Amino acid sequence: MSQLRDVYLIFYNLFQALGWAVSLFRVLSNFVSTTSVHGAYSSAGELICLLQTLAFLEVIHGAIGIVPSGALLPLMQWGGRTHFLLAIVRRIHEEKGEFILFLDVGSGLPSVFITFVAWSLSEIIRYSHYAVNCMGSSPNWMTFIRYNAFIVLYPIGVFPGEMWLMHQALPFIKAENLYADILPFSYDKFVKALLFCYPLLWMKLYLHMFKQRRSKLGKQQKKKSN
Repeated sequence: MSQLRDVYLIFYNLFQALGWAVSLFRVLSNFVSTTSVHGAYSSAGELICLLQTLAFLEVIHGAIGIVPSGALLPLMQWGGRTHFLLAIVRRIHEEKGEFILFLDVGSGLPSVFITFVAWSLSEIIRYSHYAVNCMGSSPNWMTFIRYNAFIVLYPIGVFPGEMWLMHQALPFIKAENLYADILPFSYDKFVKALLFCYPLLWMKLYLHMFKQRRSKLGKQQKKKSN
């Protein structure tokens, strides 16, 4: 059973790493060919939706104990990203197209492009590290990158990426009365409340990563000393 679990986890993590690498390639290729960030969702959005939806397996992995992460923190991250991606980004793209996603009105900050690049880089690093660990022990340089890259990539993905786009999408959500036909509450007010809570929930995940960083890099330093 242990060998079967390891084979499954290697396959899953390699699949995710490859998927996110393809996503990053598509986003950057589109940017290079068009010199515009307008096509970020059109170039890789559906693939990223698939990969992010599939990541719910990580909640199950933690819940049944085949990985030591537990279920709560993976569920928080999966829930936040999936809501942002499917309920807001994908829905707006379906109704209004890429232009409104770029949000060229106002500041014109390319939030979808920023989010997809930050997510892709962090997930390529994370899943590659997990896959190699399932095969044995990851090299020191890979562990170092895994537990340092998030310090920059996570805030970039959340603040100028996810949160800014949700904030900029509020007028559209209110004007279209989004999800009024299926929700018993105002989705506009829900997103406003979510924006208020987002930094607090994100900080819990971010601090957890620093705790992991101290543990993993501390072990690495002890091995070097010995």
